Amino acid sequence: MKLKLHHINLVTEDVARMEGFYRDVLGLAPEDEGLPVLEKGKGYAGDVAFVTDGAIQMHLARKDVLAGFNAGQQVNPVSRGHIAYRTDDLAAVRRRLEEKGIPYSDWGNQAVAGWHQIFFYDPDGNVIEVHEIAKG
Repeated sequence: MKLKLHHINLVTEDVARMEGFYRDVLGLAPEDEGLPVLEKGKGYAGDVAFVTDGAIQMHLARKDVLAGFNAGQQVNPVSRGHIAYRTDDLAAVRRRLEEKGIPYSDWGNQAVAGWHQIFFYDPDGNVIEVHEIAKG
């Protein structure tokens, strides 16, 4: 069985703020193809924004701690994690973060040989990694 990452779902109290962050800071585009049809009357009625890097979707969903209960399910899909992006120009990413006033930790290759990694938080405290494969 083969698995391919389809989307990452993050929850937030402010969908518009999160969408703005991922679009303005990371340059992701709005996603309008292959979107799920939301059944808003069956347990979860929150807003969701969809963005993409061109390959992977992100679903930015309004937090709802009662969605599982309201849907009669034990697992509530709308709760946290770490997402990672690969870039070919980490210097440009660092410049953009600095321009936007977003602090980051530069781990260099301390954690992964051959990767230069930086880590930072989005507005809701989710960890984002951006890394570049070492050249040469």
